[in-house]
Amino acid sequence: MDRTQKKEMVSFLKGVFDTSSSIVVVRNLGLNVAEMSDLRNKMREEGASFKVTKNRLARLALEGTNIEGLEEHLTGTTALGYSDDVVAAAKVLVKYAKDNDKLEIVGGSMDSTILDVNGIKSLAALPGLDELRGKIVGLLQAPAGKLASITQAPAGQLARVFGAYGSQG
Repeated sequence: MDRTQKKEMVSFLKGVFDTSSSIVVVRNLGLNVAEMSDLRNKMREEGASFKVTKNRLARLALEGTNIEGLEEHLTGTTALGYSDDVVAAAKVLVKYAKDNDKLEIVGGSMDSTILDVNGIKSLAALPGLDELRGKIVGLLQAPAGKLASITQAPAGQLARVFGAYGSQG
């Protein structure tokens, strides 16, 4: 990597650190190319990204950001998972690490809060943005459905009463 590429990488990482809602630092303990591709695909499906980084460049990019404390997690062969959805990256990486012992969750951040391993696991346990949207839509539709059934019920009962009187006479 020449000097220009290093500057571009630092600039790219600075943008990631400034704009991502959550960042998860993981340690690669021997994932092969196929496993890395599989992980990247799973991250992409959830709207998250995964980038293998050089710790020195990541530390340079962290300078001046509100998550400089993330620097302590940058040791060994690290990679970053990040996303705009607060839980997407954490959810995918925690699940993948549970199924594959070659990936270790080290820590991360949520907005300007530095998280340890347990914090990342707690974040992964939260419902995702799409799941929350679905719940909100369901809650909003439920009262309308109940209102429709309540307003139709008296008319249906009235029709049954008239039907009963009609069949008697």
